[in-house]
Amino acid sequence: MNAAPPHLEDELLEQPKVLLVDDDEVNLLLTAVALRGRGFEITEARSGREALALMAAMSPDMIVLDAMMPELDGFETCKLLREKPGLESTPVLMLTGLDDDASISLAYQVGATDFFVKSTQWSLLAGRLRYLLRSSRTRIELERSKARLARAQDLARMGSFEWHAGGGFHLAAEALRVFSRGPHEGLDFIGVMRMVPHEERALFLRLLRDVMAHNSVLVTDLTVTLLDGRQRVVHIEAEPEFNELGNANGYTGVMQDVTDRRHAEDRIRQLAHFDALTGLPNRRQLIWRVERAIEQARKGGHEVGLLLIDLDRFKIINDTLGHAAGDELLVEVGRRLRGCVRHSDQVMEGMLETIGGRSHRTLEAVGRLGGDEFVALLPEVAGESDAERVADRVLEALREPIFLSGQECFVTASIGIALFPRDGQTMAELLRNSDVAMYAVKAQGRNASAIYTPQLDGSGRKKLELESALHKALERGEIVLHYQPKVDVRGARMVGAEALMRWKRDGKLIPPGDFIPLAEETGLIVPLSEWALKEAARQAKVWQLNFGFADSIAVNLPSRMFERSDLVEHIHQCVSAYGVPHRAIQLEITENNLMKDLQNVIPSLHRLNEVGVEISIDDFGTGYSSLAYLTTLPISEVKIDRTFVRDLGITPQSSAVVTAIIALARAMGLRVIAEGVETMRQMDVLHRLGCSLMQGFLFSKPLPPEEVELWLAQTVLPRKAPWIARASADPIAGLEFNPSDAQRPTGGIR
Repeated sequence: MNAAPPHLEDELLEQPKVLLVDDDEVNLLLTAVALRGRGFEITEARSGREALALMAAMSPDMIVLDAMMPELDGFETCKLLREKPGLESTPVLMLTGLDDDASISLAYQVGATDFFVKSTQWSLLAGRLRYLLRSSRTRIELERSKARLARAQDLARMGSFEWHAGGGFHLAAEALRVFSRGPHEGLDFIGVMRMVPHEERALFLRLLRDVMAHNSVLVTDLTVTLLDGRQRVVHIEAEPEFNELGNANGYTGVMQDVTDRRHAEDRIRQLAHFDALTGLPNRRQLIWRVERAIEQARKGGHEVGLLLIDLDRFKIINDTLGHAAGDELLVEVGRRLRGCVRHSDQVMEGMLETIGGRSHRTLEAVGRLGGDEFVALLPEVAGESDAERVADRVLEALREPIFLSGQECFVTASIGIALFPRDGQTMAELLRNSDVAMYAVKAQGRNASAIYTPQLDGSGRKKLELESALHKALERGEIVLHYQPKVDVRGARMVGAEALMRWKRDGKLIPPGDFIPLAEETGLIVPLSEWALKEAARQAKVWQLNFGFADSIAVNLPSRMFERSDLVEHIHQCVSAYGVPHRAIQLEITENNLMKDLQNVIPSLHRLNEVGVEISIDDFGTGYSSLAYLTTLPISEVKIDRTFVRDLGITPQSSAVVTAIIALARAMGLRVIAEGVETMRQMDVLHRLGCSLMQGFLFSKPLPPEEVELWLAQTVLPRKAPWIARASADPIAGLEFNPSDAQRPTGGIR
C-alpha cells in the first residue's frame, strides 16, 4: 500500500469516529470493544432508523453497517444515508455474513464504499477501516485540489483540451469558459475555427499541419471573436502524446485568454518605442530604424536620407500661450509631418527579415527626437534632390496656420539634411552633420533647408581646436585656481575657501562653464582634477606660512574621480608633498553626481573620511535628494544651493526649504553653508534662520590667491565691510548654535 501524504498521516493519528450499526447486541458489543481497543471512537446504533436519527447530530468519519437487520436493513439504510446532504462521500463499510455476488453487487449499488464478511478477525477489520479512511481522505484532498485548480484556471482564464486520433477534439469546462460557453455547450474544432478571422485561420491551419507532421510542440496565439462580438486573444500550448509503441496519437494542451496581457504588452511596447505625446517613433525607435536602414543601404548600394527638423518659434509659443498649447502644437506638427512621408508604425525589431526584399522601405517614418526636434528617415533616396523634395513638402505643410486656444499661430522649421554614406557612416555621424546643417539654416534666417557640406562644419572645427588647446593648457600653465572665501558672519572671519578653476587663454580668463563640460566629455577632467588637488594643497601651505591659515580649501571633484582606487593615495601624496594635514583639503561633490554613482562612490568616501579628508555635498536639495544617504555616508557639510538663497526674504517657500535644511543639518551634526549670497537681505535671513557660514559675491568674488590675502588685510581684519557691521549689530548673533564650532579647528583669520 502506498504511503499517504504527510498531512493525511497526521489526520490518521487522531481517533477516527465510527458509527457502528448492528441489531445483534452481542455482535455490536464485541465489534465495538475490539475497535475501541484499536484506537477508534465508536458510537453504537441498534437499527437503521436509530442510525439515521443519530446522523442528524453527528458527523462520523465512517459508517459500519450490518447488512441483515429487521425492518430497515443495511442496504436500505445505506441508500437513505446517501440521500442526506453531506453524506454523499462518507465511507460506508457493509458487514455481511453473505458471501455471494448478489449481495456484494447490491451493496455497491446502494452506495457502500466496501464490504467485509463478518468474522472475529478484528485486526483485519480495523485495517480495512483505516484503509477506507485513508482512501476517503485522499479522494477528498484530490477533489479539493481539483476544485482549487479549476478555480485557478477560471481566474487565469485558462482551460485544458485534448485531441486524440479517432477520439475527436474535447474542451474541458474551464476551456469552454475561455470562449464564453457553458460546461454543457458543445464546441468542436470546427466551431473554434469559425471564431478565428479568415486570414489568421489559414495561417494557423498551415502551422498546425506542420506541427503535426513533425510531432512538435504547438505554441501560438489566436484572435477569436466571441458570440457577443468581443475580440479576445487566446494563447495555445500543446504537446504530442504517444502510445506504448512510441507513435503519436494526439495532443493535449492548455489555452488561456491573454487579451489583457497582450494589451498591456502592446502598451509597454508603444511606450518604449513611441513618443507618448505625438505617437511618433521616439529616439530609441529612430536609432533602431536608422541603423537598420544603413545596414540595408550597404547591402543594396543605395543612399539613406536623414532630415533633422527643428521648429523655429516653439519657445515663444510655449512661453506666451502655455505648455498645454505647446503640446497641442507638437501634436499638430507631428500629424502634418507624418503626411509628408510614407510613415509606417508597424515595422518593429525582428520583423524586417520576414517582410520581403524591399522591406527597408517600411522603415520610412517621422519621429520625435525630443522637445521640438523631429527626424524624418528616408531609407532609400536617389540623391540630394529626393531629400530636398521631402524637406520642401515639410516646409509647405507647416506654412498653414495652426489654431491654438483660439489663437491663429504660424510656425516654421529649419531642416538639416545628411546623406549616407556621403555625410556619415553611422546614425551618430548623420545626426551630428544634419544638426550642423540645421544650425546653418537658423543662422541664415530659418524657414528653409540645407544639405550638409564640410564647409558648414566650422563650429565643429572650433570645438576641436578648443579641445586641442585644452590638452596643452596644463602643460603651458594656463590653468589657474581662484579662491572664493567662506565666511562666518557671526565671527567676521574667513573659515575656508572654495577653489574654482579658470583658464587663462590669450590673456583672457575663460570661465569653467565654457571648458569644464568639454573636459568632462573628453576625459581631461581627470588630469585637471589631479592638478587642482595638488595646487590647493600647495596654496594651503603658502597661506599657512603667510597668515596662519588652518582651515580647508574645497576642491570640486567629478564622480568619476571618487571611483578611482588611488584617490586616497593621490591626496596623501599631495598633502605630504607640502606638509599640510589631510583636513587642509575638503572635497566637494554635487548631489546629482553623488546619487548617480552612489554605490561606486561610497567606498572612496569612507576611505577619505578615515584619513581625515572632509566631504561636502554641493547643490544640496536640487537633484536626486534622498535623506537616506545622509545617515549612512561620512559627510561633514552640506551647501544650500543658490537657487534657494536667491529668493530669501521674498518668497516664504525659500525660507521654508532653507529652514528645513538647517534643521536637518543640526540634527545630524553637519555643518551647513549657504552659497550664492549676494545681498544683505539674504545674509540677514540666513543669519536669523541659524546659518552663519556663507559664501558669495556679498563677501567676495573668486580671487587669485594673492588677492585673497589683500581682501583679508584690507577688509576683514579692519572690519570695514558692510556685512561685518550688519552681522555685529544683530542682537541674536551670539545666541545661535553653529555645528562648525564643535567640528572645525580654531585656527583661521579673525
